[in-house]
Order: sequence, then structure tokens, then C-alpha cells
Amino acid sequence: MRRWMIAALIAALAPALALAAFPERPLRVLVGFPAGGAGDFTARIIADMGAAALGQNAVVENRTGANGAIAAEVVARTGGDGHTVFQCPMGTMTIAPNLPGQRLPVDVTAEIIPIANLAFSTYGFVVAANSRFQSVAQVLAEARAKPGALTFASAGIGSAQHLAGEMLKRMAAIDIVHVPFRGGAPAIVDIIGGRVDFMITNLGDVSGQLRDGSMRLLAVADETGHPGFPAEPISKTVPGYGISGWFGLCGARGMPAEAVAGWARALEQGLANPQWSKRLLDQGLTPQFEGPQALAARIERNRAQFRELIGAAGIRAE
Repeated sequence: MRRWMIAALIAALAPALALAAFPERPLRVLVGFPAGGAGDFTARIIADMGAAALGQNAVVENRTGANGAIAAEVVARTGGDGHTVFQCPMGTMTIAPNLPGQRLPVDVTAEIIPIANLAFSTYGFVVAANSRFQSVAQVLAEARAKPGALTFASAGIGSAQHLAGEMLKRMAAIDIVHVPFRGGAPAIVDIIGGRVDFMITNLGDVSGQLRDGSMRLLAVADETGHPGFPAEPISKTVPGYGISGWFGLCGARGMPAEAVAGWARALEQGLANPQWSKRLLDQGLTPQFEGPQALAARIERNRAQFRELIGAAGIRAE
């Protein structure tokens, strides 16, 4: 075969050869939060979906710290070929970059790209099972009668729970006190123990407590809600109130297009499997696929929303 024919054949086959090259070795899915939470749970489902669709083993690694940005840093430094990705939650991608005083080891706006969204998380207004409050209206009434007396918990300053509480404080015109914790788990313990009055948090983090009866759900934080946890929306009491989260998959800027497409396809195919969709629903999450462009647009909308709220509330990282 003549050389020019060989060269032409190689050129013609190059796209297919490049596509076949990914993945070449085992995959890593990093998560920036400890085991047991909604982020860790979704990372493990992502790993299962990736392994099934891409034909390589996939392991989950927990790299905690800096509101999830430690995991993002590892991906930015070592994930350029797409074999290392991370489960990117709303807070890491949209709140942390807007928080004054927050020192992040990576610029998620410049060094990280969206791959796909896996699920949305409904936020719920939760109290202890033995709380005196039976409705959001009762909470607001007491907050207005006793300014500064009621407390709300969060997983830390600048967390989504913190912003959800500040949004309630602002829109309902009430004076309530923020009590930050080092993560969602200790916050939940103090809610159940009655040391903090309430929290507005991802249902995926409290689904077990709601099912075992140690916590109660007074309302959901968006109009859609969740089929497994029926409740009226907070907006029925506070018109216009609304917040929800999401759990996606992100990678390092510069990832090959075939790697982005491969991971996105893995999640889309995975969500078509009723077994995985049910696992998400059982954890208080709503399965819904969004591709790279749709997730990128969502990230930009959320960044604008939280930038304004953080500025109005004067929130700063400690």
C-alpha cells in the first residue's frame, strides 16, 4: 500500500481511535466530603455508572476540606485526561467562589468544567421530632415575637444551608441566629437534641432521620418538592422563597471531548436504569440528567443568585 494511502487511512481512522482510547485505565471519582453524606452517596453511584458504561473499574476517594475544593484541586492537577473526575455539588461550584475571604486551593471557575448533572436535591425545613413547632408559620411567629431567640443550623459558614437560612431571614424579615457546624452530621445531632431550633437542608442528608422519626419535615424549600417526602413549600408562607441543590460530575479543564462525552453518556445511560434511579429517590434526591451545556448554564445562574445573596447578607468566610 502506498504511503499516501496509509497516511489517508490513519487520518480517517484517527477520530475512532481517539474515542476508543478512553478510558485506558481504572477511573477515580473524588468527593470533597466525608463518607455517609449525600455527596459521597452520589459519587458512589457515579462510579458504578462509569464502571458499567466505560468498562473500567471506578473507585471513590474522599478528599475533604475547603467546601469540597480539595477534591476539585486534585482533579485540576491530575485529571486532565478524564480518568480522574469529581462529584461536584452546587456549593463547591457556585457558593464557595463567591464567598469573600474564602481561600480556595483551586479556581473552580477557570480550572474545572461541567460534565453532567445526575440529580437535584430538594431542601427541607426540618426540626426535631419533639419540637414545639408544627409549621413554618409558627416558627416565623415566634421569631417575630422574640427577635434573636431562635437558631438555625448549617454545615458551616457559606454552606448551602447557611444561605437557605439567610434567605429565609431576609425574605421573612425575621431576626434568627445562625449556628454553623463543621459539617452536616453534627448539625443534625444538635437539631435532634434540641440545642438548635431548625435547619433548611438537603433531604438526602436527613432522609434516614425523617424515616426513623427522629426528625420532622415542616416544609420543602421549592415548589417541586420530592415524591417520597410530601410537604407544602415554604413559599406558601414566605412568597417567592425557593432554593434547591444539585449533584453533578465535573472534570479538569482541557479534558478530551471523548472523555467528557463518555462520562456524560455513562450518567445518562445509568439514569435510564430504574435500579439506580430508585436508589437516588430513596435518598431524597430527584434523578435528572443534564449534559455539559445545560449544567454550565445552571452553574452561571446559581453563581449570580448566590453572589447577590452573599453580598446582601454580608457573609464572609472565617
